[in-house]
Amino acid sequence: MSVSVDGFIADREGGFGWTVPDEELFGFHLARVRELGCHLCGRKLYETMLVWETDPSLRDTELHAAFADVWCALPKVVFSRTLVSVQGNARLAEASVAEEVAATLAATDKDVEIGGAGLAATAIGLGLVDELRMFRNPIIVGGGTPFLPPVTEDIPLELIETRTFGSRVIYERYRGTDNY
Repeated sequence: MSVSVDGFIADREGGFGWTVPDEELFGFHLARVRELGCHLCGRKLYETMLVWETDPSLRDTELHAAFADVWCALPKVVFSRTLVSVQGNARLAEASVAEEVAATLAATDKDVEIGGAGLAATAIGLGLVDELRMFRNPIIVGGGTPFLPPVTEDIPLELIETRTFGSRVIYERYRGTDNY
């Protein structure tokens, strides 16, 4: 997920326009999503990303069309207390986060991504996250939706990959240590 330098995925008004990727970063996202076996997402992220399945105007470039194709084909599990149905290659979660993660991991040999602050916070709290991947944007927003939840004990991490893009966004990839 994209995050501000001060640790927020959305600003105080819920905006995240500062996270729009340039072509280089968008291409990186495309390559990353191609490698996934499934995406577990909260309602807000699902609704934000649904445009890739429903808005043909987003296929305005070859890169955007390729992303739309990959995103549409990717299986998604949506966690929501308010939605009664979902569209495309998605289904509503029917079990607990732990059970859905276990079932999803059993169904694919590829990486599974969890997106959405609330859902990710739950997964982190349950110890179900083995890597954190963030795109740190060069902006301070001063408040909003935090990237990480409060925790009751330290979670040691090992930095295993970084990349700085021309837009000055920094990709950071961390692996949990100590059986996190």
